[in-house]
Amino acid sequence: MAASDLPRIYIVGAGFAGRSIAREIRAKGVFGTIVAFLDDDPLKIGRRMEGVPVLGPIRDVVNLLHRTPADEAIIAIPSASREFLRELYFMLKRAGFARIRILPDIAQIVEGDAHLVQAREIDPQDLLGRTPVAVGLRESLAWLRGKRVIITGAGGSIGSELSRQLLSAGVERLYLFGHGENSIYQIDRELRLLQAGGVGESTAIVPVIGDLKDRDYVASVLQRLRAEVVFHAAAYKHVPMMEANTVAAVENNVFGTLNLADAALGSGVKRLVLISTDKAVDPLCVYGATKFLSERIVADAQARAAAGQSFMTVRFGNVLGSRGSILPLFMKQVAQGGPVTVTDPAARRYFMTIPEACSLVLKTGGVGEGGESYILDMGEPVLIRDLAEQVIRFSGFEPDKDIPIEYIGLRPGERLEERLVSGDEELVPTPYRKINRLARKAPAFDLRAALDALRPACFRDPARPDAYRNRRVLRAALRAAVPSVEEVQDEPEY
Repeated sequence: MAASDLPRIYIVGAGFAGRSIAREIRAKGVFGTIVAFLDDDPLKIGRRMEGVPVLGPIRDVVNLLHRTPADEAIIAIPSASREFLRELYFMLKRAGFARIRILPDIAQIVEGDAHLVQAREIDPQDLLGRTPVAVGLRESLAWLRGKRVIITGAGGSIGSELSRQLLSAGVERLYLFGHGENSIYQIDRELRLLQAGGVGESTAIVPVIGDLKDRDYVASVLQRLRAEVVFHAAAYKHVPMMEANTVAAVENNVFGTLNLADAALGSGVKRLVLISTDKAVDPLCVYGATKFLSERIVADAQARAAAGQSFMTVRFGNVLGSRGSILPLFMKQVAQGGPVTVTDPAARRYFMTIPEACSLVLKTGGVGEGGESYILDMGEPVLIRDLAEQVIRFSGFEPDKDIPIEYIGLRPGERLEERLVSGDEELVPTPYRKINRLARKAPAFDLRAALDALRPACFRDPARPDAYRNRRVLRAALRAAVPSVEEVQDEPEY
């Protein structure tokens, strides 16, 4: 491609990230021509950095640029607030930039290290919600250096982001465990492309296809891989789907976690971190109940652990942009011309970005203590209606004028508002920002009795053939163990 055919690029932000990107673009010479930095810092405006002029303030110059229709903008301000990013995005869009990309926020970038391969198209999750807390990734990841790490559910939203951040941890081997062939292939390929683009350190990436429900296999593979750290992100998570497939939810989320915890104990895993959810608090839905039980499985494993083994839980609420969450759904509904469907005008949820949640999970894994449960500070809950309106405006439309919002009512297993702690739990601050410990005041929970009552519905028992895959039997057993679970009068047997 001739130099004249390459895109003209404006880099928004002349800090360390913007300068790193500029050096990479100029060194490789195939991505485009850098026209200028745009920045608000008066000490940088009017200077040349990396041989590129710095123009600003951004608000004053963005509409004065001598641009072509194919010009691109790359936002390289990892520490920018959500409010500033929203303003910046709409400024660039009004100025007519054909393409607007963004570098990850500070939670995903190791200090002083940013690469063009990390830039991606901007989307609503970059602009919505509160500004993520800045986590020093290099310090947070230090405890993982040289270790063998398994991520279960590595192809999912949380698992894949944990994998991206772990590229910079200096782990010896990173095992991507999952039963979805396509999702594991995709994250494996993405991580290798990131490594080729200069992101992270020399880490051996090993995809592992397997099913946590296969107890013998899980025990065998953990013994063979000799992993020291496990991040357990695998779970069926979609609330309405799990209400219609209750047996599958328990089989995968509860007994899969049990298999993993037992295998981790037997293979000498040093640290296991369970990813849990606010839906585990006085759970109404089956999914929440499975995570309630998973939290207790991990606590029970700690009680049986050898010296030097630490098993813990990290709980948080909804994450923006995860698969099956409302943000991708809203975007699809807007693309189809609406309506955008919201359950109830008063429905609200706690939200954080996937990178922020994962950074705090990685930090908690290093500073947390075995047998403890931790909860991330989610800030204030957000009205789903407000989120829908912001997505519509991001797409260039006006709510209820161009794109209607339709209220469809709460679905089975849903609440108007989730809770972060139950009545028998107490939040205890830790020395670490945005990480709190949960102190439980509840009486002892009979985990073994709960698991024994659930088994006949999940695994064929010759003594109870009618119980196998029976949803009524399963829900009765769940409600006996977790009374807050919603009763369903007309639930079919199978």
